[in-house]
Amino acid sequence: MTSKVTFRQLDVFVNVARAGSVSAAAQRVHLSQSASSQALSDLEYQLDVALFERLGRRLALNDAGRRLLPQAEQLLEGLTVLVETAREPQGALRGRLQVSASATVGTYLLPRLAGRFSEVHPETDLQLRLRNTQGVIDDLLQYDADLGLVEGQCTEPRLSSEFWCRDEMVIVCAPTQRFAAQSRLSPEDLQAAEWVLRESGSGSRAIFEAAIRPHVARLRVRMELDQHEAIKQAVRAGLGLGCLSRLSVAGELERGELVALETPLHLVRDFSLLWHPERYRSPLWQAFKVFLQDASSIV
Repeated sequence: MTSKVTFRQLDVFVNVARAGSVSAAAQRVHLSQSASSQALSDLEYQLDVALFERLGRRLALNDAGRRLLPQAEQLLEGLTVLVETAREPQGALRGRLQVSASATVGTYLLPRLAGRFSEVHPETDLQLRLRNTQGVIDDLLQYDADLGLVEGQCTEPRLSSEFWCRDEMVIVCAPTQRFAAQSRLSPEDLQAAEWVLRESGSGSRAIFEAAIRPHVARLRVRMELDQHEAIKQAVRAGLGLGCLSRLSVAGELERGELVALETPLHLVRDFSLLWHPERYRSPLWQAFKVFLQDASSIV
């Protein structure tokens, strides 16, 4: 199993060990109790080992937890040093960073995150490029981007990658379509439906095809479009069902312009950070990557 341990998980682990409870640790790391509990559970899952003994409402380190705590503390201390090193002597970051992102990340997450980063570091220049997943990979391989964010996992062996955060995709249709009145779509419904989908090479299309393949022998693809907004307009016009990130259709679902459909498909995916291991990682690069890691728990 590939490890996806995050610094947020380690931070929660260390603070639970020090405070003796999830609720107390949550206050220290500025997370909700449920988010802190999930982070601790995720860490134990990734490490495949329990770290605490549950003693009523309190948690006490077990042997594995006591063995791993010093290493976790050392890693967190190293992160603090890294962030401080990333800052120039005057305390200000400067320079240009080219970031390529696939459609969902680049449209619905990255702009506001980049804006927050730029407010703190006004002398930096973040240049954002919107690509599909393959385009992001190509940018990194050709040294046209410093950092990439994509939907799904990267299998390109020449690039380094790590898990960033999770996203839920949803099947949607127009409220006037017959499927809108159904409580849940069957595999037969999915087979009979016409679809409006992203183009081949996009992360969204790959995730959708992997999820539907066990249920549908052959898709009836009516349209392929390379923009979320174009897909939403086509679906709203009744041209077929769409599969999009819930982030991208939140407004339409709230206003009743689209309907989310229950299906047997598992449509949870990971967002990943990518970079070329041979490209120079500047102090700005390091600081922005740490910023994205910290922001992953609230996006």
